[in-house]
Amino acid sequence: MAELPDHKTLGSAADELRISESALSQAITAIEKLAGETLCLRRKAHGFSLTASGVHFASLARKIVAEVGELAATFPQQEGVLRGPVRFGCFASLSPHLIPATMQGFEHPQVELSVQVGTHESLLPGLRHADLDVAFVYDLGLPPDMDKQLIYDTQMQVVLHPEHPLAGLQRPLELADLVDEPLVMYESDPSTEYVLQLFAAQDLNPQIIAEVPQMILVSAMVGRGLGYGLMMRRPNNAEMSLEGRPLAFRELHVPELPSSLTSTSSVVAITPRGVKVPARVQALIAHCREAMADSW
Repeated sequence: MAELPDHKTLGSAADELRISESALSQAITAIEKLAGETLCLRRKAHGFSLTASGVHFASLARKIVAEVGELAATFPQQEGVLRGPVRFGCFASLSPHLIPATMQGFEHPQVELSVQVGTHESLLPGLRHADLDVAFVYDLGLPPDMDKQLIYDTQMQVVLHPEHPLAGLQRPLELADLVDEPLVMYESDPSTEYVLQLFAAQDLNPQIIAEVPQMILVSAMVGRGLGYGLMMRRPNNAEMSLEGRPLAFRELHVPELPSSLTSTSSVVAITPRGVKVPARVQALIAHCREAMADSW
């Protein structure tokens, strides 16, 4: 029906549709039965004309055909050509290091990227409710209903003011070295609980002077000598605060941890368990892995 207004005869419309005139006529009759009224007046030697209802029906049909074509264009059409949206999430403290490097150089111009920054509190529900296709997070406290793909391995490190006495030690630092020092805690699920568990595993209580929701604020406070911070080692990590003050990063050694805890971790791409990852989403995961490897 969508093509009929452009033709004066059924034969002409049938030729464009590459079907026989009788087949087209039968299709129109079938549609009219469903509609319960006449949509097309067909007269031998006089061509055909659409009724008012037929004109309205054809207009709606054209919109549907156009929308179906638009929908089809969002999916891969041939080998190597990816199209459509990818909605990805990123853990907040990781985002300044991962998002720019991941979005730059992603060579699939017909894939539309959108990003959401948050913590497990928002990213996990986003994946479960299909608001996100994938999320890049630390492999800490993840629920069993998520599949994981490794992006890179990492480990906990200490960030100090360069003039702090502990910054000059030539050995890895331990939590016992830090327990009496002021800690600027990054407050976020699951990071806060993880750090507290590391101290508790050694019967230590950290001296927390501030709990802040942004890692850049941790670095800014450390850069002013207000305390130390604990963070996962990350690629392309500038050794200075947002204010341009220098920082000192030192390795952290945490011995004798229970099997449920470790000072090492990974950054992973997570998707709902058992859900097939679309090719365009998998392409973004692969590009993120490569971008992070090039950034160390």
